[in-house]
This record gives sequence, structure tokens and C-alpha cells, in this order.
Amino acid sequence: MSETDDGVDPRTHVPVPAPVHPPGPASLRPPTRRAVLAAGAGAAALLGAPALAPAAWAGPTAPTAPAPSAPPDPADLAPYASYWFPDSLPKGAPGPGIVWRSLKRWAPESDPDLAHNTATVPLAPRFTPVPPHPGARAGQARIASLVSFGPTAQNPSQGSATADYYALTHWAYIDELVFWGGSSGEGIVLAPNAPVIDAAHRNGVRVLGNVFLPPAAYGGDLQWTRDLVQRDSLGRFPIAEQLVRVATAYGFDGWFVNAETDGGDSGLATRMREFLRALRAAGEPHGLRITWYDAMDTTGRVGWQGALNELNQEFFEDRAGKVADTMFVDFRWTPQSLAASGALAQRLGRSRHELWAAVDTEANGWNSAVRWDAIIPRGGDHVVSYGFYRPEWTRNHLTDRSPGAFHRADDRFWTGESLDPARPAPESGWRAPATAVADRSTVTSLPFACTFNTGHGERWYEDGAAVSDTPWNHLGLQDRLPGRRWVVDTAGERPAVTLDFARAWRGGSSLLVAGTLTAPAAVGLHSTRLPLTSSTVLELVHAAESGPVAVEVGVATREPTAPGWPAPYTWIRADSRGTGADWHRSRVGLAALAGKTAYGLAVRITGLGKRPVVWRLGALSVRDAAVGRRPASPAALTVDASARREDRAWLRLSWRRAAGPVRHYEVSRVLPDGSRRFLGGTCAAALYVAAVPRSGRELATAFEVRAVDELYAVSAPARTALAW
Repeated sequence: MSETDDGVDPRTHVPVPAPVHPPGPASLRPPTRRAVLAAGAGAAALLGAPALAPAAWAGPTAPTAPAPSAPPDPADLAPYASYWFPDSLPKGAPGPGIVWRSLKRWAPESDPDLAHNTATVPLAPRFTPVPPHPGARAGQARIASLVSFGPTAQNPSQGSATADYYALTHWAYIDELVFWGGSSGEGIVLAPNAPVIDAAHRNGVRVLGNVFLPPAAYGGDLQWTRDLVQRDSLGRFPIAEQLVRVATAYGFDGWFVNAETDGGDSGLATRMREFLRALRAAGEPHGLRITWYDAMDTTGRVGWQGALNELNQEFFEDRAGKVADTMFVDFRWTPQSLAASGALAQRLGRSRHELWAAVDTEANGWNSAVRWDAIIPRGGDHVVSYGFYRPEWTRNHLTDRSPGAFHRADDRFWTGESLDPARPAPESGWRAPATAVADRSTVTSLPFACTFNTGHGERWYEDGAAVSDTPWNHLGLQDRLPGRRWVVDTAGERPAVTLDFARAWRGGSSLLVAGTLTAPAAVGLHSTRLPLTSSTVLELVHAAESGPVAVEVGVATREPTAPGWPAPYTWIRADSRGTGADWHRSRVGLAALAGKTAYGLAVRITGLGKRPVVWRLGALSVRDAAVGRRPASPAALTVDASARREDRAWLRLSWRRAAGPVRHYEVSRVLPDGSRRFLGGTCAAALYVAAVPRSGRELATAFEVRAVDELYAVSAPARTALAW
């Protein structure tokens, strides 16, 4: 389909969506120096403020001496998500802050950022509980999400020192996340960063890297397409092998291939299909997947079909079988083309739900005009699956970019205006995913714990005390949060339920229930499949900031009868003696439920006075009553590289992993008075920290790394120091 200069289809005389491209047309041009510097300013690594919690320390191990060679510039130490051109590089020189790289020449053993970009959390299996919304369906439409987390060349590997971040938490409705980006001025093959992969995998969501061959109007060069599909002298596809090598080295799940550079012919199209087959064959033993974007057709030209049809079906399924696992159907779809696409997929022996119908939310979010009945009709089976293009609108459109404001907007996007998937508000134009698609969960084994940490915050807390007052983000530290936000059952006024950032027990946030409770209010938390024994205990860490409340925990030992029906909880009174503004720990034995399975967890709050209730839940855990050992310590904490500027240091740290299961690692500095300052955390065994200030005239700055397990028990530290 061609497009006129004014964006109108000459055949239908209706507006045509722009071709899929990374964040805004400006990013498809070489970025300006100002843009690069602005991006770099937000990419500093996590810093801590003076610690508020003391920690005994006997002194550092022998300081790590600075490298004898000239120290690097601080900017050179910061690791970023990797990006490449397939083989040949553009003409000219890259802009400031950009490095042009050839994927063909990449090797993991020579990748200086490998330790910082490698994800470690395996893809978790998940199950589908009975949905709380009567219209949500299991086994039909699924959701893909195409998200730009940052500029292609300035996308930090391990979080940054800001809470203003798209901290996606509604993983329960997503099947596949595409790490969106790539541009002709930076690189057109983009690998996901480790925090996104680790958070997604913890929730059972696959993450794909992006291969973006841009339109010529955005700097695309057909040579890059030819480079991608080149064969070597043995007939192999070297770039396909490299893409598999990258995915397996970094730990993600496949590639989104988007060939939008026009000017090819049928021979190039054939070569592209053969390339996809080679990529699939090489990746299949590793469980890798391919999503093909509806752009190039079998003529070799770019002609967005808005459908699966005879012009593009060979990139999805050819005579020899499956070519791509899924196809992203361009925005030009119509109700008729989606119906025909689903029917064709079935004739090819494929599921109609392996087609993602594009839904563009970049500009208008929940105000976008979407013909929902063409995808997920209320009165019949879902026609196809669908994919959100740029749902990070929920952050980008805000004037107030605080974490709390972001999560309120994001909850509305995924749950609907009522903010309760069990009690939806009347529909306006938006059809929230929770009202159509069944949620999923990965909470299937003990021990299980949640501190309601969203992966970003204004401060970092440990045991209720702030040990850093510097804003931060790192999705790899995110908890498995409740998937249904928020199912509240009460005969009285419904309280507000939010993820709140004013206080936390651990991490950056906690669960807050606030309002005038005229009757007990039950808040649904996690959907689970937890085996219960005579020694299983459930523990809460909570605070009643408004005065005394009665707290009960709910355990459902069977599923609801049907979608939309309430969960059948067994309620057990928690020990709330002494509950007040201070954090309080309540433990409940579940021996009476031994031999059963917990299908869901909840809390029920009853106000005991006349004041409005403000109750905060900082942590929830379910485990065997036997006290476990602390996790083993990491070892050999080392300063791999450092740079100094005045009385600040930038450095890369690495360590040897602890034996046994570890959820993540936390890095702190130790001040001369023995107090600790949190610097950052990671699931990997390496961390970059920026601008660590020297304390007074100390001769060496001491650092510690600790292993943290699934119950948030913390190991003894490994230590090192950096001499000034």
C-alpha cells in the first residue's frame, strides 16, 4: 500500500497510520548533541545518600589498587544495551555518544559489557487461573507489547538514578514483549537490557530483540537488508547465527524482524524467507522465537497488507512448514482483513491467535480509537490476538511523572477506569486488557515472598529504614506483584488500593489501602498454586498508620466456580497486637489447610475506630516454618575499572556468584562511621556505579556486595575498597 505525502491512502481516502518505527521520527535521524547529552544525564548509575541504617564493619580488605594505565573517562565506563548494524556501517561518522558496530564481527568473549547485559532469571512457567472478570477469556487472544524503554544508543544496561521510568508491572496480560528501538543513525539491531529480561522472565513473559530495517524516509539503506540475509561460501546465513549467539549469550527469547526498507525484488524476498528459516532452525534448540512484521511482501517490495494474505503468508508459513512463530499485522487492518487473516491462518494449520493485530497507543493511549470488535468481540470468540505499539504512553503523557502517578495511569490502561477487574466501569472507547484477556501467574512453589517493589522508587528501604534517598530504577529487582489490580470485595465503601512510594519495608514501594471502611474490605493479592503442609506459615509485615485495624489473611483452597465469581477464601485472623504506624510482623500457621493447594491469597481489613483507615502492607511471604539458613556469600568482589573526577569515582564492580539459589545481589558502600549506603542491585554478578563521592579525606572507599534469596534473607558480605 502506498502512502501520499499527507498520510492518506489514495485508494480509500482515509488516514493511514505511519509505518512502525522507534520512538518518534526524530530518533530515526542521527541524534543531536543536545539529545545525546540529555539522554546521558539520565543514565547515571544508582547512587545512595548518607545511610540512615548503621552496619557494623571491621574495615576493608586490601584496597584494590588503581590500574597503572591512564584511567578511562567516566562516560566510557557506563554500559548500555547493545546495538549493531548487521555488517556494513553507514557512511560518515556517528554522532556524539554513539558507537557504530558490526554484528557480524561481534563475539561474546570480546564484549566488554557482556557481564552487565546478561540476564540470569530463567523463563518461568505460568498458569491461567479463573479470571475475575466475566468477559475475560483464557486460551484465545493474547497480547504482545512493543515498548521503547530508552534511546537506542543510551539505554542503560542496569537501571539509572531516576524513578521516572516505564516500570511495567502488568506482566499477567502479556505474552511477548519486544524491546523496541533501532535507528539508522545508531544501529538497527537492538538487544534487550538485562533488567527487562529478568523482570519479564520472573513473570513468564518472553522478550524479543528488535531487527529494524527502516524506511528510506528514515535513513534506511537496502544494503542493510542485503547484509542481514547474506550467505557465506558454505551457503550459511552468518547474521542468523549471530542473532542466535546474541540471544543465547544475553539470555532473551528471540527476535522481532521488521523489514521496511523498500526497493527489493522477489529474489531478495526469497532470500529473506530462507534467512528466517535459518534463524528459526538455529534458534529452535534454544527455544528462541521469531515474530515477523507485516511490511515486506513476496515481491520484495514493502507493501503493508494489514492482513495475513497470499502476499506475505510465506514469511509466516510456507510449504515446508512454520517460518515465523507469530506475525505482527500492520495498523492498516480492517475488520474484514482480520477475519480473513484468522481464517487463512487456520487453513495453514496455524492458530489465528498467532497473529498480533497492531493497536497504536503511542499518541493517545486509552483515548485511541480502536475497532475492538474486530479483534476481541464481547459476543463471540476472539478473532486474533493483538499487540500494543508503545503502551509506555501511560508514562510519557504525564505532567506529574512521579512513580505513584505513573502506576495510577498504568493500572487504568490495563485494568480499566474502575481500577477493579472484577467490577468494571461502563465502557467508553477503551477496552482494557483485564476485561478481555485472562491473566496468568507464576507463583507455583515455596518459598514465595513479595515486598511490593515495582522496580523503581524515590528511595531504597531495608527493614523499613531508608538506606538511600536517591531515586532509582532497575526492573530486575521488581517483585512478582499481584496480577489483578485491584479486586476489592466489600459491602461498604470501596477503599483506594495503590502501590505507594512514601514508605516501604524493602525496595521502593509498598501496598497502601486507604479510605473510610464502613464494612470489612477484602483485597485480592496473588493467584497461586502453592502446596500447603502442616509446617507452612504465611507472614505479613504491615503498618496501620491511621490507628488500629483488624487484619485477616485469606487463602483460597479451590478456584472460583466461573469467571467473575468471587474467590472462596478461608479467612484466618492475623495477630495484629501492637499494630500501629511502626512496621509490625504477623505470622499465621496454615496447618489446618495441610494437604491442600492455595489457589489465591488475600487480606481483609476492618477498621476498629471512626477514623479513615490508612493501612500499609510491606511484605507478604509463604514458606515452610523451619528457619532457613542465610544464603551463601558471594566472593572475590573486584574493582574491574574506575575513573576519578575531583572527589568522585565511577567504577565497574564484579564478583563471584554465591553458591545456591540467589534472587539478586545488593551493592553498598561503607562510610567511615560504619554505616552503609545502598548503591544498587542486580541479578547479574557485575554492577556499574557512578559518581560515588569520597567521604571527607578517607584513604579508601569500601564496598560490599550481599546475596539476597527469595525470602529476602541477606548473606554476609564480600568486600573490597578503592584507594584514592
